[in-house]
Amino acid sequence: MTAGLALSGTASAATARPASAAMPAVLTQNKIYRSGTPSPQSCAVPEINRGNTASLKAFHMAMARCANRFWATRFKAAGLAYSAPKVQITTGSRSVCGRITTNGAQYCPQQRTVVIRIMKRDLTDPFRMNVAHSVAHEWGHHVQQLTGILDAQNTMYWRATGSGRTILSHRLEMQAECFAGTFYSAALDSINPGITWDEWLNSVTRAGESKTHGKPANLAYWQNRGYSGASARFCNTWSAPKPRVL
Repeated sequence: MTAGLALSGTASAATARPASAAMPAVLTQNKIYRSGTPSPQSCAVPEINRGNTASLKAFHMAMARCANRFWATRFKAAGLAYSAPKVQITTGSRSVCGRITTNGAQYCPQQRTVVIRIMKRDLTDPFRMNVAHSVAHEWGHHVQQLTGILDAQNTMYWRATGSGRTILSHRLEMQAECFAGTFYSAALDSINPGITWDEWLNSVTRAGESKTHGKPANLAYWQNRGYSGASARFCNTWSAPKPRVL
């Protein structure tokens, strides 16, 4: 069984710097990498009823509670302060940080808000893993915001040009994928995704390529690195060789 992957949105902030410049320690030696290995976590995530907007909202909010519990524990283990993001769920195209231009989810750093847009396809074909990933990925961006990663990357982005911006955009998005994988390592079974992990990774590799996110094979690699390693310490995309973040 395979699923058509809908890539989650970006963080609504820029990203990058010339490749020759040294990466700041907040990217390469962040405390979140020392947050340890999580214990299995049970998440009470409800069923989704096809065509029912209320059940989709309930699913998203249950995933949000699960992600908050997971990351609050990991931040505490790393000696970091955690605060939950706000969550905005809408069927329209407007959000607290402007018009939604992505595939249905985005993170607004200034407002510290995860915005989820319920799309028509979510109602007609509510595949659980696709829907769950829109939450898990955006929580990865919230982790980046709280740990100073987004701010550091944003500074580098505006000093970079061309391919420098593209590669560091990939590093940001692939790290969010890896953080999602780390979350799945503890919580996936209870989410009841309706697909095996190997099948999911296969669907990720066959998704359409995105200039912002990078090659699907690398997105799958980083998701699996977080999942298999079961720790944020495997998610330092900033020190990874360029071929792994194309």
